[in-house]
Amino acid sequence: MLVDSHCHLDRLDLSAHGGSLDAALQAARERDVGHFLCIGVSAANAATVRELSQRYGDVDCSVGVHPLDLQPGAEPALDWLLAELAHPHVVAIGETGLDYHYEPEAAELQQASFRLHLQAARITGKPVIVHTRAAREDTLTLLREADLPQAGVLHCFTEDWDMARAALDLGFYISLSGIVTFRNADMLREVARQVPADRLLVETDAPYLAPIPHRGKPNLPQYVREVAEFLAELRSVPYATLAEQTTANFRRLFPLARVRQA
Repeated sequence: MLVDSHCHLDRLDLSAHGGSLDAALQAARERDVGHFLCIGVSAANAATVRELSQRYGDVDCSVGVHPLDLQPGAEPALDWLLAELAHPHVVAIGETGLDYHYEPEAAELQQASFRLHLQAARITGKPVIVHTRAAREDTLTLLREADLPQAGVLHCFTEDWDMARAALDLGFYISLSGIVTFRNADMLREVARQVPADRLLVETDAPYLAPIPHRGKPNLPQYVREVAEFLAELRSVPYATLAEQTTANFRRLFPLARVRQA
């Protein structure tokens, strides 16, 4: 059984499934995907991801504010975040982090928000889901400063082995998406070969970043199967072994998630 450890179910293009989220999730289940983590990106969608986690027994969610969803003067408040995290189906914090690729001018605002999410992680003990792009040193610096007692994950990882190793040294997991299948992703494939088996997760980040052979189309949770099969071949292990290991890793990282036994 696989887990899609990072997807945006409230943003899916459901045209391939007649507009039905039920049908999209069932299509994934029929391809061995047994659980889904639906990710919060803003205060506006927190209620939506919670509702989805209540509607479906194989969906849990996270709550947080994505660095590109921050609004100057309307930064997330710690009290709000802690109240959201108290819901039993909210099993993680984020996604949060830093993205200087698109908004380098917002670095200070992003860092303040990231620190707030890391503070919430220390208070609640829930794992943090980190987005990082073009912000390697600041991301690692803030994670080191936070000195979290529990693990977290660098999701949709696209950096080199040096950053992966630094994150692993901090106790973090590495999650790989369909990007690893792209033709120009040689550096990332080298990382994928080296991540320890007990620290690896798989994800779609749907509706974004569909893997080959679906690249250019809207991504769907069922395509995490392509990511897992590609990684299994890359790492020279049977698909069943990689599926079992990444699911066990997900359970360990997100102990509150309602993941059924395979």
